[in-house]
Amino acid sequence: MDKTALITFGTAMFAILNPIGGVAIFAGMVSDRSAEQRRSIAIRSSVAIALILVGSVWGGEFVLGLFDISIPSLQTAGGVMIAAIAMSMLNSSQSAIHDTKTDGEAETVKPDIAVVPLAMPMVAGPGAIVTVIVNSHQYQGVKSNLEMSMVCVAMAVLICVCFVASGLITRLLGVRGLEILTKFMGMLLLAIAFGMLGAGVKGLLPGLAG
Repeated sequence: MDKTALITFGTAMFAILNPIGGVAIFAGMVSDRSAEQRRSIAIRSSVAIALILVGSVWGGEFVLGLFDISIPSLQTAGGVMIAAIAMSMLNSSQSAIHDTKTDGEAETVKPDIAVVPLAMPMVAGPGAIVTVIVNSHQYQGVKSNLEMSMVCVAMAVLICVCFVASGLITRLLGVRGLEILTKFMGMLLLAIAFGMLGAGVKGLLPGLAG
C-alpha cells in the first residue's frame, strides 16, 4: 500500500468515523453519567471500535466469501450507504443507518452504551466496515493489512481522546462550530461515496468502463 493510498484510506476513515462530530452525540448520551463513568464508556467504546475495524481488515473478505458477495456489489451498496450518511451530515440530521431506535421505542438510557449503540453502529457502522473491506481487497497482503490496522487503531485512539475531552471540545467549538465541521466532513464523505459507487458500477457493468 503506497503512501498516497494510505493517506486516502486514512482520510476516508476520518471522514466517515467523524470523531469530532461524534463528540456531540457522545456528550448527549452520557450527560447524566459521572465523570468516571464517561471516561470508562469512552475507553471501552474505543476498544470495541478498534476491534470491529481491525477484525474487518483481516476477516472481512472471508465473511463476504461465505455469503458469496462480490466486491463490486459491496462497493455499489457501500457507495449508496455512505452517500446516505454524508447527506444526513450535510443536512444536520441523524442517518437512519446510524439510528438504533425503533418506532414507538422510548428514549431511555441503556445500562451500558459503550459497545451498542455507541461503538456499533453509531461510530463503526456499516459504512466504515464497508470502506475497510473494500480497501483490504484492493490492497492485499500482510503489510497492507498491518498498515490499515494501524490507521484503524489510530482512529480509535483519536475517538477516545475526543470522547474523553467531549466537554472541552463542545465548549470550544460550540454548537455552530460542530455543525460546520460535520457538514465539511459530509462533503468529503459524499465525494468518497461517489468514487466507491462508480468503481462498483463499473465492476458490475464492465461495458461502462469502455
